[in-house]
Amino acid sequence: MEAGAMRVVRAIRLGDPEVLVLGQAPDPVAGPGQVVVDVAVAGISFVETQIRRGIDRWHERPQVPYVPGGLVAGLVRAVGDQVDAAWLGRRVVATTGETGGFAERALVPAENLFLVPDGLGLPEATALYSDGSTAQGLTEHARIGPGDWVLVEAAAGGVGSLLVQLARAAGARVVGAARGRRKLDVVSELGADAVVDYSESGWAKRVLEATGGAGPDVVFDGVGGEIGRAAFEVAARGGRFSVHGAASGEVTVIDPTEASRRGVTVIGIEQLFDFGPHVRRWAERMMSQAAQGVVRPVIGQTFPLEAAADAHAAVENRTAVGKTLLLV
Repeated sequence: MEAGAMRVVRAIRLGDPEVLVLGQAPDPVAGPGQVVVDVAVAGISFVETQIRRGIDRWHERPQVPYVPGGLVAGLVRAVGDQVDAAWLGRRVVATTGETGGFAERALVPAENLFLVPDGLGLPEATALYSDGSTAQGLTEHARIGPGDWVLVEAAAGGVGSLLVQLARAAGARVVGAARGRRKLDVVSELGADAVVDYSESGWAKRVLEATGGAGPDVVFDGVGGEIGRAAFEVAARGGRFSVHGAASGEVTVIDPTEASRRGVTVIGIEQLFDFGPHVRRWAERMMSQAAQGVVRPVIGQTFPLEAAADAHAAVENRTAVGKTLLLV
């Protein structure tokens, strides 16, 4: 490789995971207010796979070719003007904006740096910063109380696996819903009181049975579509139905008159738009809870940089358990 160059993965067009191709790019140079991070870990989210396909409705479509990856962890390699030199060599998690993380080095605004606590690995910190802050925010908004029954969809996923643990820590009882034996076993190990397989018909009836016929007081809907709809149908009277994702391709939309007739409070997906200012606080809380052994991120699979296409495919085709990461 040429001097002053680094390996990157680019999406050369929009489409299937195969559009992610390994190449080279010049080393980034930190400008004023910026730092360069030596990337050890790059995070991947389901939304990023949809952006790559060009089918995500919530983010601007990137100009191709582009380098995916909005979250990295590693050591600060260089700092630009107006940046405290004390950051040099520190272990950090950092958001890059929407793109730029699938690379050996990433350019990051200094205000996006988050110091990783001693004793916490960079892969774990990456999972807790992104999925952990989301799970913490969802849990706070849903006001889980001791003795509540909580249904978590996609309970073996990055966010879902942490929601199971946070609900248990709040004194709630948990029904974890996922697809297939391997995922259900993971959810049971995390402490769920009951597990149901929503690839089987009649799964929602089993949720009702697990909750003694009353239904869950809180539903975390990260799937949407028919699964989200079925989950709403079994929510308890006076319960909360919290929407945070649409892994099925469509967000669960609940008619407000129907919700009020059922006595269910719907916390819509727009809640996520207000999460930004709280992410750091929630991430700090999750990392301290991880240090105390209250929660642990499930990192189900890791891939090297050159296998980014395989990593995206694993996230997209539902074979992934927990968080999927690139180790650079």
